[in-house]
Amino acid sequence: MMELRMEHITKQYKDKLAVDDVSLTVTPGVWGLLGANGAGKTTLMKMIAGIMSPTSGKIVYDGVPIAALKGSYRDIFGYLPQEFGFYPEFTVKDYLEYVAVLKGLTKTDTKKKIAELLERLSLEDVRKKRIVRLSGGMKRRVGIAQALLNEPEILILDEPTSGLDPGERVRFRNLLSEFAHDRIVVISTHIVSDVEYIAAQNAVMKNGKIIQTGTTEELVKHVAGKVWTCRVPADETGRWEKEVQVVNLRNEPDGTVALRYLADEKMTEDSKRVKPRLEDLYLWLFPQEGGVR
Repeated sequence: MMELRMEHITKQYKDKLAVDDVSLTVTPGVWGLLGANGAGKTTLMKMIAGIMSPTSGKIVYDGVPIAALKGSYRDIFGYLPQEFGFYPEFTVKDYLEYVAVLKGLTKTDTKKKIAELLERLSLEDVRKKRIVRLSGGMKRRVGIAQALLNEPEILILDEPTSGLDPGERVRFRNLLSEFAHDRIVVISTHIVSDVEYIAAQNAVMKNGKIIQTGTTEELVKHVAGKVWTCRVPADETGRWEKEVQVVNLRNEPDGTVALRYLADEKMTEDSKRVKPRLEDLYLWLFPQEGGVR
């Protein structure tokens, strides 16, 4: 079985240790790489993509360091950075054809694959439009299409759903679930819902380190017994938000507010324990994020 192995990866900038001694073995399926902004996720992604070298440690694919694989690694790799570059005059179709040439696709494969992706990602109607004139969500879909062009064995996606509306998000998640059947897919995100239901495994990154790994079910056990719901008067929500980590709140017809909050002990007599979700764990680990997306 294919595997991508990170062995004691460190990335040191002048005054910052961005990635700190990360060791992780990634196998086929969808992996979520979760962490707050600044946790080191993008730096780790760039090293996995081979566009940045680690200060120390190595990344190995199927027993061979990716530094030794060079071009053959790029052939089996797909990457969507947070911001992808394109020439302003490129239309969607021009850009995908250009990327297909860079990835070494034949003319026949290029035509077939572009047609398929334009349809799957609902880009057919804008194929002749210049990318620069597209909405943020449309641009993101074009970025996803270029990453999938060469049917990569390893697909790395950095904050892939920024700019997508809820419907686009669902379609994208379904597409990835199908695609990841016998491939490695790593999604770096701080939007927990992107990976909660499709990731076979998750790795949580904080201050440059991987602090936890496991399935969603395994990870949420860390906050079992710490997630509560209760009703409070609407005018007390401000005080609650100062005293506990509020995951979400919902206005009720009777003038009260339903709270979901995190705490070691219940804060009111009528508080009820509820089953934890991945977003609860995320806010427990990253309370400074202050809200769930």
